[in-house]
Amino acid sequence: MKKLIALALATTAITGTAFAQDTAITEFRIGILGGENAQDRMNSNECLRSSIEEALGVPTKIFAPADYNGVIQGLLGGSIDLSLMGPSSYAAVHIADESAVSPILVKVNSDGSTGYYSIGFARIDSGVTSLEGLKGKVFGFGDPNSTSGYLIPSIEIPQITGASMDNGDYFGEVKFTGGHEQTIVAVNNGDVAAGVTWADGQGNWEDGYNFGALRKAVDAGLVDMNDLVEIWRSKLIPGEPVVLRNALPDDVRATVTQIIDTMGENDPACAEAIAGGEVSGFDPITHDAYTSIVAARLAESN
Repeated sequence: MKKLIALALATTAITGTAFAQDTAITEFRIGILGGENAQDRMNSNECLRSSIEEALGVPTKIFAPADYNGVIQGLLGGSIDLSLMGPSSYAAVHIADESAVSPILVKVNSDGSTGYYSIGFARIDSGVTSLEGLKGKVFGFGDPNSTSGYLIPSIEIPQITGASMDNGDYFGEVKFTGGHEQTIVAVNNGDVAAGVTWADGQGNWEDGYNFGALRKAVDAGLVDMNDLVEIWRSKLIPGEPVVLRNALPDDVRATVTQIIDTMGENDPACAEAIAGGEVSGFDPITHDAYTSIVAARLAESN
């Protein structure tokens, strides 16, 4: 991968915005989006936490709020410095305060591409094989700030069904489960007829694909993919960005960027742990990759 460590130092030039920077830090805070067990989230990111702490020489802490909004508000309020976010969550931060954070890196799939999909799925014994089989049934979303667990399917599914996502308009009921893991469990247990989650769409279905929430659920022993069936797939979604708070000192931004940017080569096991499955590493990214997601969130809120 081409290394552009200076990207963290060039944020002002790229965005045309001047950011007031902290002169020093006494700790560094990593925010982890919701969607799976909090302890599992913290365990998966411990390798990143320890690497950053060693490099910066200050205590580095992981925060795992119950929902996506906890990380969004932490970045906006300055209590979280770094997060690997879904594009919709990043868009929420950007819409609230364009100067708060910048995307610096994006996960790279094992084939060198970036991006992922929202995957609609149901239990195979339900007989549901498409969205058409869900009319009048209960459908599960994850979190309102999730890209694949809400924003994209709420736009694309009505284009297929010709109806809104409101209760009773096409689906009998639409439920928010609280996150991707919760949606997977709810479908697997029959609490909802179908739901949406995220995956790279590469590799084998029985493995939960190469990375994503399905792969995490398989690896954790929560589901057997042979009990589930894919019933819908979105268009390709821009890859999940790693975002850094702009007010951090330049040297901190450069150090943290370098750690993650080179993780695919230096610590591939850690790269896969924080990415949620098989990836080749991380590559530089800028806000331009997410303008369509920002526009979608703005349109959805109107």
